[in-house]
Amino acid sequence: QVRLVESGGGLVQSGGSMKLSCAASGLTLSSYTMGWFRQAPGKEREFAGVIRRGDGHTYYADSVKGRFTISRDNAKNTVYLQMNSLKPEDTAVYYCAAVSSALLLTSARLYTYWGQGTQVTVSS
Repeated sequence: QVRLVESGGGLVQSGGSMKLSCAASGLTLSSYTMGWFRQAPGKEREFAGVIRRGDGHTYYADSVKGRFTISRDNAKNTVYLQMNSLKPEDTAVYYCAAVSSALLLTSARLYTYWGQGTQVTVSS
């Protein structure tokens, strides 16, 4: 039974920082490419960033590049999303997702497993 559980969301002021976690069970994290996506009310789910299986190479959407960083801890079977210099437009439900691929996939429809999401609210 594969399960992804996000945590660490909440309310933060503009310019602040927040670190999200995605704990995986039922799969070996190091064998999966892990993506982070976000969805704001009334908007489509959008790609935020991805970390590739094996070498751990990362790729980010232009909207978050330079502010967000993805990392992983294979011993804890957990991936992280460090978010800095947060803006109100970053407000969304953040989801982690997993796929057995060596590619840096950015399309949500290509991911196999999903977490339930965690709310991030950035106030002005």
